[in-house]
Amino acid sequence: MIIAVDGPAASGKGTIGRALAEHYGLPHLDTGLLYRAVGIAVLRHGGNPENHADAVKACDFSTAMLDDPEIRSEAASRAASAVSAHKDVRAALLERQRAFARQPGGAVLDGRDIGTVIAPEADAKLFVTASPAVRAERRFAELTKRGVHVMLDHVLHDIEARDARDSGRSVAPLIQAPDADLLDTTNLTIGDAVRQAISLVEAQVKP
Repeated sequence: MIIAVDGPAASGKGTIGRALAEHYGLPHLDTGLLYRAVGIAVLRHGGNPENHADAVKACDFSTAMLDDPEIRSEAASRAASAVSAHKDVRAALLERQRAFARQPGGAVLDGRDIGTVIAPEADAKLFVTASPAVRAERRFAELTKRGVHVMLDHVLHDIEARDARDSGRSVAPLIQAPDADLLDTTNLTIGDAVRQAISLVEAQVKP
């Protein structure tokens, strides 16, 4: 069984993706980490994530990069959004994601184009969202907990700017697949969101 979980930054898709993977006993891939790894690799080589050549050159990053603590930073998040706009970067990472999705038994993948590009044949598709204000508060709390000093209004600005880039790019934009169920987590606890996600998946895969 393949489960696709898409949505904007800080919507809760990662938490839901991990919970679904645990519930169904499936491997899980946060595809955003691949783009973060490319972004960090660009920055470490002194390049510009918005430069096509710099971004493509960084696609051969080491797998160890996925465990690098810096991959969770806001700098990595911004760089990921920039490099993901390059069609050749997306092409370079495409087969790696598809191979993960199509492994025996299936998998859970979360990202921004899983249900539309990576695994359009997924057995269940969710589009997880929340209001920009709530997503900014979640990201602010996450960063503060990690000891990162940021301003809430700056986090909100970054969220809105990333939404615009992700939804407006010409290649694999962030959109809800026609056959994906919408899950708005704005007013939901983590537990409630996970329970609703499981119910939606069950309804989609029911014979």
